[in-house]
Amino acid sequence: MELESLGAYLKTRRDRVTPADAGLRTFGTARRVPGLRREELAQLAGVSAGYYTRLEQGQAGTASRQVLEALADVLHLDPVEKAHLHNLARQPTTSRLLRPRPEWPHPRVLALLASLGESTPAVVLGRRGDVLAWNRTGHALVAEHVDFDAPNDLSRRPSIPRMFFLDSLTRDLHRNWDELARTHVAYLRLTAGRYPTDARLAELIGELAMKSGDFATLWANGDVADCTVGTMRLRHPTVGRVDVDYQVWLQPDSTDHRLEVYTPNDNASADALRLLSGQVADQQEHGVSRRGVG
Repeated sequence: MELESLGAYLKTRRDRVTPADAGLRTFGTARRVPGLRREELAQLAGVSAGYYTRLEQGQAGTASRQVLEALADVLHLDPVEKAHLHNLARQPTTSRLLRPRPEWPHPRVLALLASLGESTPAVVLGRRGDVLAWNRTGHALVAEHVDFDAPNDLSRRPSIPRMFFLDSLTRDLHRNWDELARTHVAYLRLTAGRYPTDARLAELIGELAMKSGDFATLWANGDVADCTVGTMRLRHPTVGRVDVDYQVWLQPDSTDHRLEVYTPNDNASADALRLLSGQVADQQEHGVSRRGVG
């Protein structure tokens, strides 16, 4: 499947901008489109209606930076959305999907993960949201029903997006699932713009769109966002309600990889995390492993 085209993205962004948002008067006339018409966007961006129509239909070739900036201004794109627009515009029209080599965490990120100990839950994520590594408290916090060693086995490596939309236990874990689901999909779209030839990413998005109506609906919205900070509100099966803030640390040795660290959002959550890390330590001391289904 094609991950996304420039024209498709422009269409979703055009649909969300009303004439009033763009400073246009419609004099109460009935409209058949939810947002701006093509010719309205073209006029506001200073290009011909014919050129913009060809651009949206993928028939105009490469758009200049000036045209893209003008379109982004009219569409009120934020910096992340604007970067995605430029990524899409740089894609060759006949790009072929390629299968990247499997991802493995760099030794330096593993050393950083180990230095956090078990008091701070943390997970190392790959380009497509695969879990490349985690400490035991991070594993216990976000996926204790999954085998701790699964990230080391390519055939069983957990995929956070796949778990989020296809695994009922993961869905039940998150009290703010709807909010986080939108973020996951928006980040996958941003990644798709950065890596338009990634066959593994295309397969993941295609699988989720086929198997999850929620994913398909969110993907059709066309939203783009970077997933760097936020809050997870959990309904944890072992320690109960716990709210954690996550923050992502990008890795200079592997720019596609992210170290996601979780810190308590309030005193009760801090107590819950201490309890969880204590349980992990006890299990390690007595040789008990938190293992679940793969």
